[in-house]
Parts: sequence; C-alpha cells; structure tokens
Amino acid sequence: MDAQGRGRADDIDPADQWVLNPSTGEYELRLTPSAPQSAVPGPRRAAPANAGAGRGRSAAPERERETHGVPGTPGQVPPPRRRRGAPEEPLPGRRRSRAPEKKKSKAKKVLLWTGGTMAFVMVAATTAGYFYLKHLEGNVQTTDVGTAGKSGFSKDEAFNILIIGTDKRTGAGNEAYGDAGSVGHADTTILLHVSKDRTNATALSIPRDLIVNVPDCPTIKSDGTEETIQGTQNVRFNTSLGQDGRDPGCTMRTVKEVTGISPDHFMMADFNAVKTLTTAVGGVEVCVTKAVNDKESKLKLPAGKSTVEGERALAFVRTRHSFGNQGDLDRIKVQQQFLSSLMRKMASSDTLTNPAKLLKLAEAATKALTVDTGLGKVSTLKDVALELKKVPTKNITFMTVPVVDNPAEKVRATVVVGPTAPEVFNAIANDVSFTAVKQQKAKEAAAVAARLKGTKSAAADVRVRILNGGAVGGSAQAVLNYLQNDEGVTKSENAGNAPAEIAKTTLEYAPDQADQARRLAAIMGLSGSAMKPGKSVTNAQGLPTMTLTLGKDFKEAGVSLTAPAKAPTVEGQSTANKVQCAS
Repeated sequence: MDAQGRGRADDIDPADQWVLNPSTGEYELRLTPSAPQSAVPGPRRAAPANAGAGRGRSAAPERERETHGVPGTPGQVPPPRRRRGAPEEPLPGRRRSRAPEKKKSKAKKVLLWTGGTMAFVMVAATTAGYFYLKHLEGNVQTTDVGTAGKSGFSKDEAFNILIIGTDKRTGAGNEAYGDAGSVGHADTTILLHVSKDRTNATALSIPRDLIVNVPDCPTIKSDGTEETIQGTQNVRFNTSLGQDGRDPGCTMRTVKEVTGISPDHFMMADFNAVKTLTTAVGGVEVCVTKAVNDKESKLKLPAGKSTVEGERALAFVRTRHSFGNQGDLDRIKVQQQFLSSLMRKMASSDTLTNPAKLLKLAEAATKALTVDTGLGKVSTLKDVALELKKVPTKNITFMTVPVVDNPAEKVRATVVVGPTAPEVFNAIANDVSFTAVKQQKAKEAAAVAARLKGTKSAAADVRVRILNGGAVGGSAQAVLNYLQNDEGVTKSENAGNAPAEIAKTTLEYAPDQADQARRLAAIMGLSGSAMKPGKSVTNAQGLPTMTLTLGKDFKEAGVSLTAPAKAPTVEGQSTANKVQCAS
C-alpha cells in the first residue's frame, strides 16, 4: 500500500484528481466514477445525489467541504498526518500557492467590510447632500412672471438677467433706514447680459429716476388668477416695481419697453442681501479717495482701502451724499465699484477653496434672493453661476444707460434716455462685446463674411417667401409691401407664420441662389451670419424660392438688421477686474 493507504501502486494518483477550475481559478477534487474507493475505514454517510456526476461549479463547493476533516468517507482522500508542531503540509498534488489562501480570504473580508463602510459613507453623504440641496431650494422665494420671462435656462445661449435691488425695509434693523412703509420699489436695477460664447458680459445700470412709460402688466396673483395692472406714462423707472401691486415681471416689461432687450429672468434682493452676502464672504474691499463721515447713512471710512461687511456694506452702497454731485448717478458708480469688488472676492481662490465660506454663501444667497420660477431650482441657479464664472472679470463691463437731464424740468431731479443710448442697446441685443475679445474664430468669421461677397442678381430676379418667426404681428406683410413697392422685388410672397419662433432673422437659400441671397441681404441689411446656405423650397408656381424668416430682432421694414461690428464707448464704463476708488 502507498503512504495514503490507497491500495495498489498502479491505482490513480490523488494528485491527478485535483483539477484547476478555469471559472473560479481554484483547484478542486474531482473523482471519476471509475476511481478506486479508499481502503481506510471510516464512518459512513450518504453521498450527495450529485456526487460524481458533472463537474459544474454548483457541485464543487460541496465536494471541497466534504474532503476536509472527514477521513475515510467513501470516494474521498483523507488529509495527510503531520507531526505535532510541524508546519502543515499541503494535500498531495496541490500547489504550494494554495497555502496563503486563508490570508487572501481575510484580506477579501477586510476589503468587503471597508468597501461596505465606504459605500455607506458615500450613500449617507449623497443623501445628506440631496437633503441639503432641498433645504437650500426651500430658502429661495419665487414669483411667477408669466410671459415676461423664460420658463427655463439654457447653457447654450446668450442670456439676460435683470438684477433688482428693492428699497423694502424688511429684516432686523432695516426699519432704521427711513421710509419703513416702502412697498419695495426698484431702487437699484442692473440688466446683466452674458454673451453666447461666455467671453464677455455687460452689466447695464438703469437709473431709478429715469423717466419711462410703464406698460400694462399682466400679473399673476397669489391665488393663481391673472390681473392686468394699468400702465402709466412719463413716470420714474423705480415705480415699475411695487407701485399699484406691480411685480418684477412688470419691471422686466418696462426694461424691454425702454431698451428693446428682453430680460430672460430676474433676481431680486432687499436690504438684507447686501449684509448677509458680504458677511458670508468675509467682507468686501472698497476704496475711497477721501475720508467719509456720512450722517445720513452712518457710513464712516478712512481714506484709502477698507473692508466692509454687514451694516457697513449696506451703508456704503446706499450713501449718496459723500460722492460726486450727491445724486443717484454717482451712487450708481459707487455700487458698480462695490459689485466689481464683490465679484472678485467671490471668484477668488480664498472663497472657492473654503467649504465653510461656500456653505455660508449658499445659505445667504438662497435666503436673500427672490427669482422667477424659471430659476427656482438650486440646480438651475448653480448652472447660471457656473456659466457666469466662465466669463473673465476683465471682460465684464459695468456701465449706465446714457442719459441727459429731463428737459421738462427746471430743477434737475430726473433724467431721460440720451441720444447715444440706442447704440448701446443695439450692441447688447446683438451680443457685441464692450471689451476687446474675439467673438468668433478667425476662420469662422472669414467664412461668414464671405457669404456677402460676390455678384448680386437684379432685384426683379429675387424670388423669396417671407415667414414671421417672432416679429410683431403683420411684419411679414409689411416686409412684402416694402420689397415689392420700394425695392422692386416683385417675385416675393407672404407665407404666414413660421413653425417656431427664432431670435435672429435668417435667409435660407440653395447654392445656386447665392447671387439672389446677396441682393436681398443688401436690401434688408442682413449680416453674413443671417445667411444660411441650405436648400430652396418650391412655391405655388413650382419654382425654387428662398425663405426669409423674420426673428424677434426684426424692427421694421427698411431698418437694417446688421449688428454693429464694434460696441460704442460709454462714458464712465469700467470693468470688473479693475480696482477703483469712489470720489
């Protein structure tokens, strides 16, 4: 007999019965039905029903358990004996690499426990983050402005946000600032335009004493019903909010009335916002050319640089008797300098890498803001902030609507829109930067400009159909009359409304209609970007026809639609990256 008491020397070697399972990477004892039975007596027990049948993974674990600690079981090999104190030897034929497997098993258990703990922590953190976002969302107040704004925010388009600071004296200590019963007029208003390519932004301040016409304002009341608040003529801009129950949507409509630019959304803050936001970021640095001791606002500052937060920050942006001519226009300049400094502070690494400051800022911002329903989610506000963060501070331009003194007044108290203002409005509406940045890559710009170069057909040979894609009602017919009666484009037709509204007027044409497209572009004042090489459509006579779609930018027939190549220079404009001192 051999050392294992297995019988004759020509019996099957046990080492030959340990087979590597390629599915598990483990060695398993697999006996064939013809394998000799062990001669060593031992306790009998019934063999499993699948013993010796198949070599699947389901049978392997049972077999492996049965081979340990039950010597003499029929069809099994007993483990070898070893001397007391001697290291345990591996089973015959098994690789010695099997010896440390118990350690691996422990390591796997440790990893399993560690992984499970980490997963628990991650789930807990994610859950906490979710509930914290919901908490922040609960801080934000929303106002439904209906059709005055957009229902959502797009990260792929230029956008306009109307930032409104009200003079409502809500919050602890704010009643001391006088006019405690204010309904909350538009005390500070900034139209923030962020370019489509995020290379630049323009912050246009609108004076509260600007004389405007406030239009009729459809207003959604708290019970969900709609009421139209009647408009008023030749009144101060600040009355577009609060007066007669007007909401921020009315202010948005008034801005469009004055500038021709449609705000997409609004953000409104009261006195508390300045105090809480400046405290959250650890103060904002301001600069004055001479010492300030303003009894009205209670602002005291030494000459030079100072850091203000809370009450002192609010006093700084409210004071008007210590700077310039002590008027609202000079106060606007001070506020622009303050906002530039706040932007620099919020974008600084000191703020962005400090979790405590970021949490305080999130709490303060969400509690301080009232926004339209299109911005009502914290995730949307985050998207807006991230898009704005892409704009370099050196390309964020602050300016005020160009104004002149109201000629109807003997005593200067209000202002009216100045003669250069339309140029400013036109530049913003056409996404033109007030700083020296490239709007498009050179090759793209050259390709667009090339669409206007080449021969032009005669006006009588231009065949075009006209669609209204967002212009005021009747615009398509007005253009048709203009083209046929004034410009000789007799082969033109009114095709009604476009399937969807578009922001910019476009002219689509087939390659063989390029000479017609260039003639019509010259007549309409279309830019190269408005020309869309594509395909023609067939008119009622079965002839190929170009398609002119009037967008929201269309003003009236005969008025050029070409965007200015360069924005005008506005007196007093500044950029957010420069430190300036109030004087």
